[in-house]
Amino acid sequence: MDSFFIFIERGAFSTFLRESPSIFVFPTMLIFHTVGMGFLAGTNIAIDLRLLGFASGMRIGPMQKFYPVMWAGFVMNAVSGILLLIAYPTKALTNWVFYVKLAAITIAMIEMWMIKRRVFDDPFVDKNPVGRNVRRLAATSLVLWLGAITAGRLLAYTYATLMTPE
Repeated sequence: MDSFFIFIERGAFSTFLRESPSIFVFPTMLIFHTVGMGFLAGTNIAIDLRLLGFASGMRIGPMQKFYPVMWAGFVMNAVSGILLLIAYPTKALTNWVFYVKLAAITIAMIEMWMIKRRVFDDPFVDKNPVGRNVRRLAATSLVLWLGAITAGRLLAYTYATLMTPE
């Protein structure tokens, strides 16, 4: 596995991403990752909270319009996340917290799809009360997004090896 990490880390693209003195490279990747997280996780959290009963005077149906925003956030995070991974593959791929983050995101994305199917595909979404199963999905989704954000933040502090030694 070390040879794989060395191959990526010593490559011109990885070195450029990591060592470019330009503010438009690594810091920009971090900014895009943060903005994408806001669009994806932030909007999901808002929908989850509404399904759990917060802002009950607000109709649920119109919140379906946020799904393209969430998907845009997912694409931003996927692209910027891959670039961050290319910059420091050893740091991420040898850290169990990274896999917790990916698992939380995967399950949360599945739940995002399930909420869309069960809530927003229902033509009577604003006429019927939110069911117990949907509230459970929303609560689980909320925990998963908060877990993914926390795990992502912890990646900066929990790695054992930043780069593979030569």
